[in-house]
Amino acid sequence: MRNSCFKLLTTIVILAGCSQETPTQTAEPAMSAAREAGDYTNGMVASAHPIATEAGLEILSAGGNAFDAAVAIASTLNVVEPMMSGMGGYGTIMVYSAETGEPYYLDASGKIPVGVDPDVYRAPTPNYMENRVGPKAVSTPGASRAWQAMHERFGSMNWATLLQPAISAAENGYVLDERIAGYVAAAFDEFGDYPKGIFGRDGQPLGEGDRLVQSDLAETLRILGREGTDAIYGGNIGAAIDSAMRDSGGFLAMTDLESHNADWWTPVHLEFRGHDIYTPSAPAGAFPMLERLGMMDLAGSRDLGHNTLEYLHTFAELTKAAYWDRLAFSSDPDIATPPYERLFSPDYWQTRVDAVNPDVAKDFDYTGIVSANSENTTHFVVADRDGNIVSATVTLGGLFGSKIMPAGTGFFLNNSLRYCTFEPAGNPMDAHPGRRKLSSDSPSIILQDGKPVYALGTPGGHTITQAVAQMIMNLLDHGMTIEEAIASSRIAFVEPNTLAVEETIAAATRQSLADMGHEVEVRYIGNANGLAIEYREDGTTRFSGASDPRGAGLAKGL
Repeated sequence: MRNSCFKLLTTIVILAGCSQETPTQTAEPAMSAAREAGDYTNGMVASAHPIATEAGLEILSAGGNAFDAAVAIASTLNVVEPMMSGMGGYGTIMVYSAETGEPYYLDASGKIPVGVDPDVYRAPTPNYMENRVGPKAVSTPGASRAWQAMHERFGSMNWATLLQPAISAAENGYVLDERIAGYVAAAFDEFGDYPKGIFGRDGQPLGEGDRLVQSDLAETLRILGREGTDAIYGGNIGAAIDSAMRDSGGFLAMTDLESHNADWWTPVHLEFRGHDIYTPSAPAGAFPMLERLGMMDLAGSRDLGHNTLEYLHTFAELTKAAYWDRLAFSSDPDIATPPYERLFSPDYWQTRVDAVNPDVAKDFDYTGIVSANSENTTHFVVADRDGNIVSATVTLGGLFGSKIMPAGTGFFLNNSLRYCTFEPAGNPMDAHPGRRKLSSDSPSIILQDGKPVYALGTPGGHTITQAVAQMIMNLLDHGMTIEEAIASSRIAFVEPNTLAVEETIAAATRQSLADMGHEVEVRYIGNANGLAIEYREDGTTRFSGASDPRGAGLAKGL
């Protein structure tokens, strides 16, 4: 094995996205990841929206820690990116506690409703495709319960105070940019009358330059500040959710809300290039990200050169192998634990590396795949002066989720069951009633010599673990800065048999990949956010961060 040492931590316990160059080179983005320059020594926030970034900085400036700031960021993203995440959504959160010196995984995803009939998502059920995206696709929202669980365990400021930036943004409104106005216009016709009244005027969607005011959402956040998340998981807000589900024919019910709790888990861990990489364990399906790092190392990733034709072809073929493992071995740990010892075994990796044809792309051979890829997710990172870190991937599933907004609440409900794998019936990623909802999220925290040095993640549905692996190799194999690692061009396997390749990969290289048999599709991949921590000889700490140039976010520090 080339210049690396791998070690797996497998114990799982409950603790609570045309240049004229030679075919072997790439054209990297002319842009750099969005950030504000500065010598930051007191903390860093990177999120997909500047207002959310400023909300986190406001809390840090007031003396809050990273966990406090994360609540402010997540709740503000509900306001300024209402199509991506919020109280009706779910997600995956990695944290690092400077006090304990340990990383933790907080599952912010709710369980599949106990009343789900998985056959409604399959033929010959009438409207089975619609059932996969609408009210019948709503799972138990877990976002706000996770915010409160994180605050109760690690937070330092008053809970209600942390929601004030979001309340202010919702009540006072903010001006829609071209990006968010485009999302609103794309989904507007699918909204009911209630959300149309918020996101439209005179029957037309709000446009670029219009101010979006969300008074009901502001009031919901106030209730959350006063009553805590019990208001959603059994209180009046929960009753509104239950009513909306009954009226629309969804499966989610009050009993699902009342029984929901956010759970803490021990993440999976891999030693790679002298660094300790932590990413979520089951029920998240992040383990293929670590598999890809191990297999690429055995394939000589450093020697292949960054984003050369050989590098990209090898990664594409090995990422299919890891994707197969994801479909085969992802599971609810209450039912079964993925076989991590096998999945992270160098001997197992070697069998996959040996199967790669260096000249020809192989078709992906796993029958019955019916799934989807989502860019309608968001990721943020935050670190404070003490070294506490939160790296969170949060989502509604599809764009504005199920498009269902319970009366009076101001927030949308997810459609997370859209991302189940429905064929063959009964497979591990089917919509099993009452089981934990599995995800592909891979928020990651990287340590060196026992200290956190990077935190990053991205949205992108089933492309997430591929993009995160590429960013980590950019950092640790190719010596890039966090800005360069995030901005650098990506590829991703997309089922059933497509290779997504960003336009910034040289046209000649894209053609060569197609000539090898890859079904190339040009598209962007992910919208990452990340941060880096440098420990200086004088004992001070310097933070840097980056928000993906593919999006419109902001990285900024104190």
